[in-house]
Amino acid sequence: MNSTLPATPQTSAGGFTFDNSFARELDGVYVPWQAATVPAPRLLKLNLGLAQELGLDGTALNGELGAEVFSGNLLPLGATPLAQAYAGHQFGGYSPRLGDGRALLLGEVIDIHGQRRDIAFKGSGRTPFSRGGDGKAAIGPVLREYLIGEAMHALGLPTTRALAAVATGENILRDNGPLPGAVLTRVAASHIRVGTFQLVAAREDLAMLRRLADYVIQRHYPALKEQANPYLALFGAVAERQAALIAGWMTVGFIHGVMNTDNMTLSGETIDYGPCAFMDRFDAATVYSSIDENGRYAYGNQPMIANWNLARLAEAMLPLFAENTDTAVSLAMDVLNAFPQHYQTHWLNRMRSKLGMSGSQPDDMTLANDFLGSMNGQAVDYTQAFRCLGEVAKNSGNAESHDQALTTLRALYVDSTVLNAWLPRWQQRVQDDRTASERAAAMHAVNPLYIPRNHKVEEALTAASEHRDMQPFEQLLKIIQQPFVEQAGGQDYVLPLSMAASANYKTFCGT
Repeated sequence: MNSTLPATPQTSAGGFTFDNSFARELDGVYVPWQAATVPAPRLLKLNLGLAQELGLDGTALNGELGAEVFSGNLLPLGATPLAQAYAGHQFGGYSPRLGDGRALLLGEVIDIHGQRRDIAFKGSGRTPFSRGGDGKAAIGPVLREYLIGEAMHALGLPTTRALAAVATGENILRDNGPLPGAVLTRVAASHIRVGTFQLVAAREDLAMLRRLADYVIQRHYPALKEQANPYLALFGAVAERQAALIAGWMTVGFIHGVMNTDNMTLSGETIDYGPCAFMDRFDAATVYSSIDENGRYAYGNQPMIANWNLARLAEAMLPLFAENTDTAVSLAMDVLNAFPQHYQTHWLNRMRSKLGMSGSQPDDMTLANDFLGSMNGQAVDYTQAFRCLGEVAKNSGNAESHDQALTTLRALYVDSTVLNAWLPRWQQRVQDDRTASERAAAMHAVNPLYIPRNHKVEEALTAASEHRDMQPFEQLLKIIQQPFVEQAGGQDYVLPLSMAASANYKTFCGT
């Protein structure tokens, strides 16, 4: 099928040095393919810092050359573009053939830290896996992924990142009418997903399944090669990384919105920022995704869904764990049953830091949960609550300033009765040998002042898409890249919209 496509012109400029192990070693889970040509590429944004990490020539790519390369019109020398194949459970229903319907893996580079990184397109046109879609992307979703990925990176959470965003000069048709098109260039530790294993397992090709697992071990978990049962160890290591990742999401109020098994990576990175958002007011049932009509991927469900997705990975990997099926199931269940405790450990460690609690005490879990409980039904802004608590800690030695900080925290609540009962317990717990300023600094270092507020994200995307004005995007990007430090001009990026203004906020996939 791919042989009917015209060859893409190539360039040796840009500093790309590819070493494409996925293409070499995993034939059978991809189709070689070419990006669609676009009429008038225009570079919207190049991530110069990331380009430097990848060993690329950011100066050369930050202009017309970058527009041609990152739109797909010009292929870097050594790239081997391909559409990856995978299956997956989408909202609980199994789809045997998904794959990159609008994405292409260009290849892999070794970055300046010696890490292998994928470089891939998103929105580069139809592939054999497009399932009737146009394979394109609009400027809004492309810039959303850029913003949210960079925010997650700045917050210290494992994530894919945007290298470039390019406007294509063409309109694409969506439910709300024609929209200006764009292509995102995404960088990842790899794009291997739970769904990749599901696809291979469905073929009942044990040799290919073993080859895939060996590849993942070599690329992401090389120390596991020495384990007595490296495949079971791989499953356990993936589960551990997911426990840590989801704990990170939960403690910053991030809602992925579409936690399908094809959106869970074996590397442990966050991937596919479609209908995602950061929670404003605390509510475990919060859903922003327009397609999540039953709340399957609500904020509070994310740890459970991660465990469910891991169970699907276990089903795919069972033949690798042991020859006897019953034995394999028992081994897998040991890992799955341990996941909630691993998640809880990661979550509590993060919450201890957020609440300024040093060391470990038996009642810490209760204290952390009770702080969240104080927010239930109170329309409390999740991000501000922790930040304001840090100000309470900071001013504990000055009665007047302490009272002012408490007043600010209580003002976040409709009724602060439960909070008032909780505060003395917390104040007793955080007494240690640190000064008040040291404790507050530690809290502020993990509790962001700025997140990508939903209304600010929408303002930036609208300006870029409808008015070709990238200034709101640039300003928001600047703010969220330093989320823990107060910035000049950052006042407008701290607060959410009113409840009335944000009540019906929804995010969309962009397909």
